[in-house]
Amino acid sequence: RQIQPSPLGIQDGDSTGTLPSLLLGTLLTFTSRALGANPGLVVRITDQGLEYVAQEELLALQSKLHKVTLPNFDGDVRIKHFGSVDYRFHSLNIQSCKLLGSALKLLPNRGLHFSISDSFIQVTGDWKVRKRILRLDGSFDVKVKGITISVNLLLDSEPSGRPKVAVSSCSSHIRDVEVHISGDLGWLLNLFHNQIESRFRRVLESKICEIIEDSVTSELQPYLQTLPVTTGIDHLAGLDYSLMGAPQATAQMLDVMFKGEIFSRDDRSPVSFLAPVMNLPEEHSRMVYFAISDYAFNTASLVYHKAGFLNFTITDDMIPPDSNIRLNTKSFRAFVPRIARLYPITNLELQGAVISAPCLNFSPGNLSTAAQMEIEAFVLLPNSIKEPVFRLGVATNVSAVLTFNTSKITGFLEPGKIQVELKESKVGLFNVELLEALLNYYLLNNFYPKVNDKLAEGFPLPLLRKIQLYDPILQIHKDFLFLGTNVRYLRIRGQGERQGLEATAGSPSCISRCAALSSRFW
Repeated sequence: RQIQPSPLGIQDGDSTGTLPSLLLGTLLTFTSRALGANPGLVVRITDQGLEYVAQEELLALQSKLHKVTLPNFDGDVRIKHFGSVDYRFHSLNIQSCKLLGSALKLLPNRGLHFSISDSFIQVTGDWKVRKRILRLDGSFDVKVKGITISVNLLLDSEPSGRPKVAVSSCSSHIRDVEVHISGDLGWLLNLFHNQIESRFRRVLESKICEIIEDSVTSELQPYLQTLPVTTGIDHLAGLDYSLMGAPQATAQMLDVMFKGEIFSRDDRSPVSFLAPVMNLPEEHSRMVYFAISDYAFNTASLVYHKAGFLNFTITDDMIPPDSNIRLNTKSFRAFVPRIARLYPITNLELQGAVISAPCLNFSPGNLSTAAQMEIEAFVLLPNSIKEPVFRLGVATNVSAVLTFNTSKITGFLEPGKIQVELKESKVGLFNVELLEALLNYYLLNNFYPKVNDKLAEGFPLPLLRKIQLYDPILQIHKDFLFLGTNVRYLRIRGQGERQGLEATAGSPSCISRCAALSSRFW
């Protein structure tokens, strides 16, 4: 068994949400449904992943604050020996914004807690003062220091099985506000700067939470809708990504369970076996891990076997012209004399099928299956009558190459020598070795290419849009594949933005590394 890396895969889309990350999207897949059978797919987010989400959110929120329009505000104040003065502050713009410390923590059975601390905003604008017929104006500068933001997100699921999120609480605190006023009679406004600073503090604190709540409703929730619940693989099969229960959190990681079942699109029926329990290793070198149970592969095997995808027919026109053996009774005379006597100069047809759906078994470093074929030979009589004459059993050892291309798992088979056994004959016993070359030619040039084309379509991973995975590793464990990767969210470049933040340095050599495991299976 071999595992090979391939170029980076990207899930594209137009969403540029404030909390944009596969990791956060996966964290938001809490659901109120009870945990039933074992999952076929587990997504594990490590502490590195949580840290990356917090950093990405910091960048996104900082970028959005630059674009926010702050409301004008006015009022009046009474000054000793001067009387009542009306004032108005307008044209407020956030000149600079530096959000520094951020953290994302799990709230078991509730959701997430996101916090920002020790941050700074500078606001500029204009002022006007009116005192009877006296009207004055000027500019001002506000420095807001020691900003702390605390947000709790309530996580749940929709009846459709998709995740949903809402802000359950939001608070912000500003440690210090400094207002500097310039212009004619700016000294007058400085007389009641405490009232102005207090007003600025209240406006900014409420505006920060308003921005966050709006972002969750208008950007994050629609972004989460891009997480697939079911996805079509082809006209025969679909993949069920429905959530199976609330995530299981520890101090260092979070596991999210998906059904991970491949089903028939024509006739979906319950599967007769359960997914095994997956004992995931304590790995922390990547941001996110995908544990894919053999249940996913074996349900796929059931679907394609039931649909007859693994059935095949061999006729004489499929045999190369220079072959010593033709699919007719005249050619078979040398090793099956009776068939030529009973059916002189008659064409043959071979119909093959896998006896039962191949069952894949995973063990450390190994992948194995016990698939067996059965081939039945028919003579083609007049009036389209097909009469069975003998039946063969076929087994072969096959090696496989598995490729993880950061958006799906693909593979292809490399068959070995076949073994043919005569199971039943109505034309007497004969040496089947002469048929091995014919069967081997067909399997190599028709059957396996057909299967490999299907394997090349791959097992798609549940990715949100605009997500790029890099630096993959893959391990084979008992009952499951374990794939680890780091994550980038692809931002639209703009002033003050960058195209994603890497928690782990990436380079061509880093991106191209991928573990190689090998084994052979029957």
